[in-house]
Amino acid sequence: MKRNKIWFSLVAVFVVLFLGMELCLRSIWGFCDAVLMQPDADFEYIAQPCQNRCRFGRHIVYNSYSQRNGEVDSTAIIILGLGDSVINGGTLTDQDSLATTLLGEELSYPSRRVQVLNISAGSWGPDNCMAYLKRYGTFNAQAAFLVCSSHDVHDTMDFTPVIDKDVSYPSHQYTFAVWELLDRYLYPRLCNLLHISGSSPAVDSVQIIRKPGKSFNPGFPALASYFRDNHIPFFVLLHAETGEQQQGHYGEEGMAILDFYTENQVPVLTDLGKLSLSDYRDNIHINERGQQKLMLLLGSSLFEILNNH
Repeated sequence: MKRNKIWFSLVAVFVVLFLGMELCLRSIWGFCDAVLMQPDADFEYIAQPCQNRCRFGRHIVYNSYSQRNGEVDSTAIIILGLGDSVINGGTLTDQDSLATTLLGEELSYPSRRVQVLNISAGSWGPDNCMAYLKRYGTFNAQAAFLVCSSHDVHDTMDFTPVIDKDVSYPSHQYTFAVWELLDRYLYPRLCNLLHISGSSPAVDSVQIIRKPGKSFNPGFPALASYFRDNHIPFFVLLHAETGEQQQGHYGEEGMAILDFYTENQVPVLTDLGKLSLSDYRDNIHINERGQQKLMLLLGSSLFEILNNH
């Protein structure tokens, strides 16, 4: 009888600790509330539509078109913001800190609301963006821009499955927050520490998927032609990686992008020398201060476009 009471007490303590940890992980850290992804036959993958998440203290929203913003406002002036994880921001960037959100606020007046649509996903190239526009159109946009980086020059779609293959691209939530902590974060890091083969740890700034493309990404000329044919002002911002910031110039791939758009008379902005290393989370993704600076760079061109449109 005494032994049964001991076992009962141990089980009761374990249950209380488990429930307490489960509650803390969910309510404080947002476990079991990850951004969910889905595969797509036209543009490889995208965030599942209609998500409203709170993860690691950040608010994350995706509308019914899987854009990282609220529902499209047909009464507003629409601007298309296209790109990859840099403009998307990932889980570690709050909705209100995104350059696209800040741009909409900066460009709006009491008599004129501007909405900047954030059409992006981690490791998307310009061909992914073009495929998205072919399906959904321009949303009656009056301007558009693409944020890209040097590695996008060969980052062409290959439709290699990543949903639920890469822990940063899940399609469903974990049943238990404790299990998510162990399986998605602690166990992979322990394997890396002990040099044991296992899954890679989740990267909440959005994992970069390197694709072995060799030809110039067809999305670059396709976007230029698409917006030209639709009479929509379009420009590009070439985002520098930290190595390029330190060297003070773009690499061969970045120069290929600059040369292409210069030859095709598409305006190109650069953030080379305009961001400091403290504006980055890693070698490419930017933090909240970086998003603020990105907004200012984009805003100067968009302000001129809207005033002349």
